Amino acid sequence: MSQQPVLLPYADPAFVADPFPLYRQLREDGPVRRAVIAGGLEAWLVTRYEDGLMALSHPQLSSDVRDASDPRLIERLPTTERESVLRNMLRSDPPDHTRLRRLVSKAFTARRVAELRPRVQEIADRLLDEIVPAGRADLIESYALPLPVTVISELLGVPVADRHDFQQWTDDMVLRGNEPPDPARVDGAWQQMRSYLTKLLEAKRARPGDDLLSALTVARDEEQRLDEDELIAMAFLLLAAGYITTVNLIGSGIAALLAHPDQLRMLRDDPALLPGAIEEFLRYDGPVNPGIARFAREDVTIAGVNIPRGATVLVASAIADRDPQHFPEPDRLDIARQDNAHLAFGHGIHYCLGAPLARLEGQIAIGTVVRRLPDLALGVSPDELRWRPGGLRGPEHLPVTFTFDDATAGSRS
Repeated sequence: MSQQPVLLPYADPAFVADPFPLYRQLREDGPVRRAVIAGGLEAWLVTRYEDGLMALSHPQLSSDVRDASDPRLIERLPTTERESVLRNMLRSDPPDHTRLRRLVSKAFTARRVAELRPRVQEIADRLLDEIVPAGRADLIESYALPLPVTVISELLGVPVADRHDFQQWTDDMVLRGNEPPDPARVDGAWQQMRSYLTKLLEAKRARPGDDLLSALTVARDEEQRLDEDELIAMAFLLLAAGYITTVNLIGSGIAALLAHPDQLRMLRDDPALLPGAIEEFLRYDGPVNPGIARFAREDVTIAGVNIPRGATVLVASAIADRDPQHFPEPDRLDIARQDNAHLAFGHGIHYCLGAPLARLEGQIAIGTVVRRLPDLALGVSPDELRWRPGGLRGPEHLPVTFTFDDATAGSRS
C-alpha cells in the first residue's frame, strides 16, 4: 500500500473530543490504513471488525515489542531496565505468556472477583456519601478514579495511602498526544515504581496476607515461580491496568448517558439493562483508543494488504467496534443492544484477564450513580468537556450537578 500515513491529530481538541468521524472515514477508505498514532509512532490500523478479530489471533502478530523494527518503541521504555519492564503477560507470547498467565490466574480467580461485590458497593456508596451534600462534583476526581484505585489497592494489598504516588508514576509513563514521551520522566517514574514495588514485595514475603501480591510471591506451576523481574513487571501491570482503563469506562459511560437522556431514562426504569449497558459503553466509546498493538514477526497479509515484517499493527477496536457490517446503526448508543461482542477487551489468548473485575466495577459504579442521583446533570456545556489524548480515552474531568435530599441519602443499597 503506497498511500501516505494519515495523522491522528491528538493536538486538535476537536478530534480528541470526537474522533469517530475520522475513524469512520478511515474504515470506509479501506480495511487497513497506515497512520501516525500517539507518541508520533507509525502503525497499520486494522479498521474492520472481522479483520480485527482475525488479527488478534494471528500467529505471526506478536505482543512482544522487541519484534518491532521501529527502535522508538523500545527507546520510549525506561532505558536502564527495558527487559524487566517487558516481562509481563501483556507483552509476551507463548510459551512465556502461557506460563505467566497461568501463574497469575491462580491468584486472580473468578471467585476472588465475585467476592469483591459487597466491598465495591460499599466503596461506591461511601464515595457518593462524601459528595452528595455539595450538590456538585467532578465525578472523575471524586468517584470514577478513587473507586477502582481503592479496589485494586485492596485486592493487591497496596496501601491506599500510596495511591497518589503510583497514579503519578503511571501517568508519567502513559503516552499522550503525538509528541514522543520525555525519556527522563519515564526513567524517573519507573525507577520510583520499581523501588516501591521491590520493598512492597519484600514485605509480602515476610508477612504474607490475603491479597493478590502475597499470592503471586508463592504462585507456582510445575515447580516454576515468578522471578523477581517478572514479579515486579506483573505487579506494575496489574496495578496500572487495574484502575486506569476502568476510570475511563466509568467516566465515559456516565458521560454517554448524560449525552443520551433517553438511554439514561431506560436504565433508570429497568436496572436489569445494566450488564448490557456496560458492554455497549465499551463498544460505543471504549477506554482503549484507537486500539490494541501487535508487531509483525514476518510479512503478513490482512484483508489483502501486505504488511512488512517488524511493522506495528494496531487492531483499532475503537474503529472496528463501530463497523456497520457487524453492528447495526453502530454510531447510535443503544443500551438494549443484543449483539455486543466488542473488541475492547481484546480476543484470543490475550483477552483481558481483568475483564470480570472491570465489568463488576463498571456495573456497580454506574448503577449506583443512576440509582442514587436521579437528577444528575452535566455541570458544563458538552463542548467544554476535555478528553484524554492518545492511547487511552476518557474524560479528564466530568463536572456534574445534582440535588441532595433525604431520599437520595437513604437510597444506599
